[in-house]
Amino acid sequence: MARRKTPTTRVDPSAFDSAGANVFDNPVKTEMEDSYLEYAYSVIHSRALPDARDGLKPVHRRILYSMNDSGYRPTHAYVKCSRVVGDVMGRYHPHGDTAIYDAMVRLAQDFSMNAPLVDGHGNFGSPDDGPAASRYTEARMSPEAMLLVGELGEETVDFRPNYDGSLQEPSVLPAAYPNLLVNGTSGIAVGMATNMIPHNMGEIIGATRWLINHPNATLDKLMEFVPGPDLPTGGLLLGLDEVRKAYETGRGVVRMRAKVETGPLEGSRGRQGITVTELPYGVGPEKVIEKITDEVNKSKRLTGIADVKDLTDRENGTRLVIECKVGVNPQPLLADLYRLTPLEQSFGINNLVLVNGQPQTLGLKQLLDVFLQHRYEVVTRRTRYRRRKREERLHLVEGLLIALLDIDKVIRLIRNSENAAEAKDGLMKRFKLSEIQATYILDTPLRRLTKYDKLELEEEQDRLREEIAELTKILDDDRELKKVVSNELAKIAKDFRTERRTALIDGDLKEVLAASQPAGPREVADDPCQVILSATGLVARTAAESEEAPEGRRRAGRVKHDAVAAVAHSTARGQVLLVSNRGRAFKTDVLPLPVLPEQDGTVSLRGGMAARELVPLEKGERVIGIAPLGEEHDSPGLALGTRQGIVKICAPEWPVRADEFEIITLKDGDEVVGATWLTNRNETLAFIASDASLLRLSVSLVRPQGLKSGGMAGIKLNPDAHVVFFGAVRTDDPERGEPMVVTATGQTVKVTPFAEYPAKGRATGGVRAHRFLKGEDALTVAWIGPRPAGAASGGDPVELPEPVDRRDGSGAAHPGPDVVGHLVERG
Repeated sequence: MARRKTPTTRVDPSAFDSAGANVFDNPVKTEMEDSYLEYAYSVIHSRALPDARDGLKPVHRRILYSMNDSGYRPTHAYVKCSRVVGDVMGRYHPHGDTAIYDAMVRLAQDFSMNAPLVDGHGNFGSPDDGPAASRYTEARMSPEAMLLVGELGEETVDFRPNYDGSLQEPSVLPAAYPNLLVNGTSGIAVGMATNMIPHNMGEIIGATRWLINHPNATLDKLMEFVPGPDLPTGGLLLGLDEVRKAYETGRGVVRMRAKVETGPLEGSRGRQGITVTELPYGVGPEKVIEKITDEVNKSKRLTGIADVKDLTDRENGTRLVIECKVGVNPQPLLADLYRLTPLEQSFGINNLVLVNGQPQTLGLKQLLDVFLQHRYEVVTRRTRYRRRKREERLHLVEGLLIALLDIDKVIRLIRNSENAAEAKDGLMKRFKLSEIQATYILDTPLRRLTKYDKLELEEEQDRLREEIAELTKILDDDRELKKVVSNELAKIAKDFRTERRTALIDGDLKEVLAASQPAGPREVADDPCQVILSATGLVARTAAESEEAPEGRRRAGRVKHDAVAAVAHSTARGQVLLVSNRGRAFKTDVLPLPVLPEQDGTVSLRGGMAARELVPLEKGERVIGIAPLGEEHDSPGLALGTRQGIVKICAPEWPVRADEFEIITLKDGDEVVGATWLTNRNETLAFIASDASLLRLSVSLVRPQGLKSGGMAGIKLNPDAHVVFFGAVRTDDPERGEPMVVTATGQTVKVTPFAEYPAKGRATGGVRAHRFLKGEDALTVAWIGPRPAGAASGGDPVELPEPVDRRDGSGAAHPGPDVVGHLVERG
């Protein structure tokens, strides 16, 4: 760049050197200002900031253009990166091989870009380590890169001289998709910097297509397509209010958080751990381990960590295992890890880009608008080029067809001409052809003058006219132009569709961070507690004594928002067994379960965790019961009842090493409808079938069996009937009250004392528990236990009718239309 001189520059006429060159006397202040401004402009415009149209800095653009020009496309074999670097440096970018190779490496890193533009072969680094030297790595263009350069040969963009004027390079690439938003970028210029976050290609294209047809679309509407950034490393993004601010103003700060799993570690004998499966953008496992080591050994701000292992590999992805010490609750430890280590990072969004050569900070809509204007211009120029090429070809075809109509005269004229010039002039005059047409006819081989070729030429003529008409329509109608751009974007979104990697957590950042802070002490003693399964399938626990639980508490207080389906006594560091309707059992640690909040003796089950989040349930499988682990010596086992009337007491001999196993062999079409942990052999088992028959039998009539057994006959069912309730009932617990039988149809509900039903033998039919009225043919739900309550579909308990003594009587009017879900014990 030529140095500018200010008007104040003073020239001494006598100041000439021996060679006659002028010597300028320029003040140092002026020279420094001019030089600094020139340097700043060069860095801003030619090095550090991306162009808003193609989303590329000059070095990236030159790399892609050079690779495309050299033929290193996706179908080409990989070539040495040093060869590419040398070509770029020698032809277009004379700023050193290191800068070029570093830029090329980033284009190939799938952890840096959502759509890598270079297909790398070899070691291109990791978030923790740099790449191998360029002589060891190979590369070629990726399919996504071809979308940026694919229309260069159709006069779609302007070219300019390279640094020494010997070659031409594009000032911008055609860019068929919004690369700047998809891949993001960062750069530091003089007095300014840019830092743009990546997004999902499909979401960005969806917003772009909406903006094509709705130029006045609001930001909120565009955010329905682009709810937030999508980082190539996944993880969580907190506080979408800040994201909206960044989309509106071009500036904002978002908080990234690692995705983790807490629970018992495999092979660690029940020790709790934190497994990191996705890290924040730009953070590597080694960086996290280094920070954890410093906080544990030097600052001593992290305690409770026994070991940290990096099990990350190419096949399984990120896997960083943080092992807790015995008795340490992983949830409060995780809060400290977020606070003190790179497991939680901030990303400052600053959408500073070049628009017409000027740096501007743009929001989401403005960035899409700039891209669309560029795309409209590219498609318009491409269409003009294609129409011109077809018009030129049509001109030649029409001339050739004219010659074919009088081919004998054409040949005679050519044979009688003295030379080619005379033949050309003769053709032009005789057949009224242009010079181009006449030259083309003279250059056409005789083999192209057959009847078959004439038919081909006529078909080509018709096709060219149709294509010219279509291209003209695009140039004359803005709606057709927008339709072409939209359809091309839709095809890209279909061909390069990727699922969202980053989970978004909505709300104000401060509120989200406060709500996500895990509560509870770091270390929890192995004190007694209860594990509760709710009627709506939530699992939680009461607080242990070391977690400020009321001294000596063994039962949960009154429950609101839900009803208790099952309770198991355990300890804070113990385990329980979750039983599913498919006859499978899962060992689950108690400590990671959420602690139920309690106020004034009332426990809310809305803080529970869905059972599906704890154990790997299959489609249609649900948890129906809980059994304690560690109290086997006092119990006969786990009582199971199935839909087809099978009963089984599963002996408490659980596998030591397996965390998941079958506890009953079910027949086809059968499922477990009830699973109850037995405290002694004096309890009573009970079945209730859909035809309202109730069977009561003693536990002593059922012998315990092993895991593989299929059980034995329980209740004898009538045809088309099935079991709707099975459970174990205690009749010797005055504290809990007299057990009641609750049966319900679609119209009536009946409550009867359990003592009204006589005990019978196993494999027999029951006695009638509910007389059906007109329009009733089956029970929808049934239950036996003390202090019954009905749970509506919303989870709120509903009081039931007063008990009646007639076991075969009909029920009372239904207490409410929603009481059809569960009938369970109210804590």
